Amino acid sequence: MHQDGTGTAPAIVGRASERSRLSRALADAKDGRGYALVLRGEAGIGKTSLLDHAAAIAGGFRVLRASGVESEAEIPFAALHLLLAPFAERVDDLPAPQARALRAAFGTVAAPTEPLMVGAATLLLLSELADEAPVLCLLDDAHWFDRSSAAALLFAARRLRSDPVVVILAARDGDRPFPADGVESLTLPRFDDESAALLLAGLRTLPHDVAGRVIRESGGNPLAIVELAADRPKGVLPAPVAPLPAAGRMEEHFRGRLLALPERTRWALLLAAADDRSDLTAFAAAAERLGLGVADLEPAELQRLVRVTAGGLEFRHPLVRAAAYQDVPLARRLAAHQALAAVLDDARDADRRAWHLAAAATGADEIAAAALDRAAERALARGAPAAASRAWERAAALSGGTPEGRLVDAARAAYDAGELDRAQALATAADAPGLPAGQAAEAAWVRAQVAYERESPARACGLALEVAAPIVTTDPDRATAVLTEAAWCARDAASPVLLARCAELARELPAGRDEVRDCLIGVASLLRGEPAATTEPLRALLLATRDGRVEDNVERLLGGFAGLLIGADDVALEALTAQVAGLRDDGAIGWLPYVQETLALAHLVSGRFRDAEVTVTEAVALATELGQHLEVTVLTSIAAWLAAVRGDPPVVVGDTRGHRMAAATLAWADGVALLARAEPAAALDRLEDACTGPARFDVNVRAIPDHVEAAIRAGDRDRAGTWLPDLDRWAARTAGPAATALALRCAALLDDGAAAADRFEASLRAGAGPYDEARTRLAYGEWLRRHRRPTTARDQLTRALETFDRIAAHAWKPRARAELDALGGAVPQRRPEPRHTGRLTPQELQVVRLAARGLTNREIAGQLFLSPRTIGHHLYKAYPKLGVARRAELGRLDL
Repeated sequence: MHQDGTGTAPAIVGRASERSRLSRALADAKDGRGYALVLRGEAGIGKTSLLDHAAAIAGGFRVLRASGVESEAEIPFAALHLLLAPFAERVDDLPAPQARALRAAFGTVAAPTEPLMVGAATLLLLSELADEAPVLCLLDDAHWFDRSSAAALLFAARRLRSDPVVVILAARDGDRPFPADGVESLTLPRFDDESAALLLAGLRTLPHDVAGRVIRESGGNPLAIVELAADRPKGVLPAPVAPLPAAGRMEEHFRGRLLALPERTRWALLLAAADDRSDLTAFAAAAERLGLGVADLEPAELQRLVRVTAGGLEFRHPLVRAAAYQDVPLARRLAAHQALAAVLDDARDADRRAWHLAAAATGADEIAAAALDRAAERALARGAPAAASRAWERAAALSGGTPEGRLVDAARAAYDAGELDRAQALATAADAPGLPAGQAAEAAWVRAQVAYERESPARACGLALEVAAPIVTTDPDRATAVLTEAAWCARDAASPVLLARCAELARELPAGRDEVRDCLIGVASLLRGEPAATTEPLRALLLATRDGRVEDNVERLLGGFAGLLIGADDVALEALTAQVAGLRDDGAIGWLPYVQETLALAHLVSGRFRDAEVTVTEAVALATELGQHLEVTVLTSIAAWLAAVRGDPPVVVGDTRGHRMAAATLAWADGVALLARAEPAAALDRLEDACTGPARFDVNVRAIPDHVEAAIRAGDRDRAGTWLPDLDRWAARTAGPAATALALRCAALLDDGAAAADRFEASLRAGAGPYDEARTRLAYGEWLRRHRRPTTARDQLTRALETFDRIAAHAWKPRARAELDALGGAVPQRRPEPRHTGRLTPQELQVVRLAARGLTNREIAGQLFLSPRTIGHHLYKAYPKLGVARRAELGRLDL
C-alpha cells in the first residue's frame, strides 16, 4: 500500500531513543539525506508499532508499505511487487535495461535479467518518486520476504544516501534469518520494569500483585503484556507457569484462545492461515469447497484474532496465524491446501497454486512436481534464481522417478543466487549412479564453480576438466565454455600440469571453434613457457574480440587477457573497455567484476593508474555485493599494487594462498613499495616471491624489471639475472613495445658499461607506457649522474619526476628528487595536484567523465547502478575541485 504521512503519531510507550532516531532520519531525508535501518527483535517486541509511528509522523512523505507473508516466501518478487505495484505505469519511463528488469521481475514480459539489475531498477524508481516528495518505505516481516525481493530492496537501500528516501525494515529473530550487510541494524530490547508498568497502566488497572506477575511473565515483551493483561478480566492472579521465551509464551497464549473457538471457526482460520495473502475471494471459494464460509470467521473477529474487511482478511499477529496453522491435524492442513490449489487461477496465480499443490502432497506427486518445474522456469526467467532453486528442490522431493535432474537444476540456480553451500549440497545429492552424462557434467560444473570460491582455483580446474573430458566431441560448444573457464582457473593456480591438460583437451575439440580452441592452446603454451609457443592465435582472438566478432563473455575476456599476455596492452585495453560497456548496457552486473579485474590490469600495465583505481574501486564494491569473495581478494591485490606506486597506506588483502596470481600481484606490490623506499634487500625477497612460480608471461614477467633492479641495488648481480631469460623470451615472442622497452631497461641496468646508455635510449624509443618510461628515465638519470654527465642526467631525472607527478606515482618522487639534489642546483618544485586529476575520488572521476561525454544524471545512474541524486551529489562535490561551475565546462578538461 502507499499513502501520505498523516502527521499525527499514535500513542507509543517507551522507545524514546528509537523514536528520536526515526524522527532524525525523516528530518534528514527532507534535507536530501537518505537512511536505511533494519529493526530486529523477537515477536511482539514492538517493531510494527515503530513502523506505524514512523508512518504517522511522516508529514509530507509518500509512504510505501509492504509486509512479508510466509505463504509467499518462495514466490519471486512478491514483496517487491506489493510495494511498487501502484507505480507500475512509471516503469516504462525508466532507462531500457532497468525497465526491462522490473517488467521481467513482475512477470509482464519474458526477458532474462540478473537479480541485482532488479535492485538497480528499484533504486532508480524510488529515486524518481522522491523527486516529487520524500519517500518512506516501511517493510514489515522482512524475514518472510522472498529472497529476490530482499536482495533488490537491500541493493537499493544501500545506495540511497543522497536521496530523500528512508527505508525501514522490520525482521523477527528466529529460524529464518534476514541478513542485511551494509545496512544499519537495531535490535529492540525488551521493556524494563518501568516501561512495562507504564504500558500496563495505560491498558487497565490491575491489583499490584497481579500486575507484578503479568510484568514478570511477559519478560518485558510488549505484546505479552497486552495479551496477559487482557487475559485477567477479573484481576485474578494467574497460575504459575514454566518459564518460556516471550514468543513461546505468546504462542501458548494464542493457542489457548484458539482452542476456545468453535471447531468450524478453527478450520476456517486454518484455511486463512494456509494462504495468508489477505485474498478474501480465494478464501471464500476454497471455504465453499470445504463446506465453510466467511461467516465462520465471526467468532475469531469478535475475539480480535482476525480482521475481515472488503479488502481482505488479516491476522492480528503472525503468532496467531502460526498457532492457527500448526495446531490442527495433518489431514486438515492437506485439505486446506488442496482446496486453495483447486480455486486459484493457473494463469494469474500459477506460482501460488504450484506451492499449494506441493503442500497438499503426501508422497510422490508428479502433477505437483511439474507445476513446480514451471514455477522454477518462470522464476529463473524473471531473475529470481533463489526462488527457482527452491521450487526445483521441492519438485525433486515429489518426483515419482529419479529426482536427480531436478536437483541439478536446483543446484545451478542456487549457485546463480550466490547460495554456495546449498549449491554444493544439491549438486552432491544429484550425483547418483546412472545420472545422464549431460546432467552429471552440470552437477560437476556447479561443484567446480563452488570450489573456486570455497577451496582453490586448482581444485576448481580439476573438477572442470572432469566435466569437459567426456563431452569434448559430443558437446563441443559446452566443452569449449568449460575449458575456457578451466584455463582461467589453471592460470589463477599457476599450475603447468593443469594448463597442459587444458591444452590437451582443447586439441581434441572438433572443427568449428578454431579461434577459441587455438587461443586456449596458445595461452596454455605461453603460460607454461613452451619453446614452440606462438602468439598468433592469441592475437587473432584479441583482434576478433576488439572488432566485435566474439559474443560469449568468457571468450571475450579470454581475448582481452590474451592481449596482455602478448604485450598488446593498448588493444587489450580497447577490447576490455568495450566489453565492460556492453555489460553495463545489458545489465549483466554479475560479470562486471571479473572483466573489470583484467581491465584494471590493462590500465595498470599501461600506466593509467587513475583509470585502474576507478575500475578496481567499482569492481570491489560490486564483487562484495555479489558475494564474489575470492574475486574481492584478487581485486584488492591489484589495489595494493596501485597503493604501493602511489605511496598510499597498504591495502588489506584477504588470504591469497589458493590464488597464485593474486599472491604474485601482492608480492609485486610489496616489492615495489620497498624498492621505492630504498630497501632493496627486503624488496628482492618479495619480488623473488612474485617472479617465482611455474607460470610464465603473466604478472610474473611484469615484475621481473623490479626484481632485476632490486638485486642490483642490493649488490647481488647473480640473482639479478635469474629471471631475465623469461623477460627476454617474452619480448622476443611478443615484439610488443612494453616488453621490448622493459627488456632493454634490464639489459642496461645489468651492463653498466658504455653500452648501457644506448640500451636506455633504445628502451625509451620502444614506446612503453608513461610509468615504465619514467622508471627508465629515473634509472638512466642515475646512471648518467654516476658517469658524470650532469646535464643529460638532470634532463632525464626532471622528466621522470614530472611524469611521476602527473600520473600520481608519488612513491617514486623522493628518489628522483634525491638524485636531482645530488646534482646540485635548483630542484623542480612539486607541482600542485592537477585540478583535473588530483583531488577527485574514484567515483567522482567516473561520474565526471561520463558527464563530460554528455550523459545525463539519469543515464549515468543507469550505467553505474546508482541513483540520479547520488550522481548529482558527486558532481556537486567535484565541480569545485575541478575549478568549474557548470556541466558544460567539463568538456574542455583533460579527464
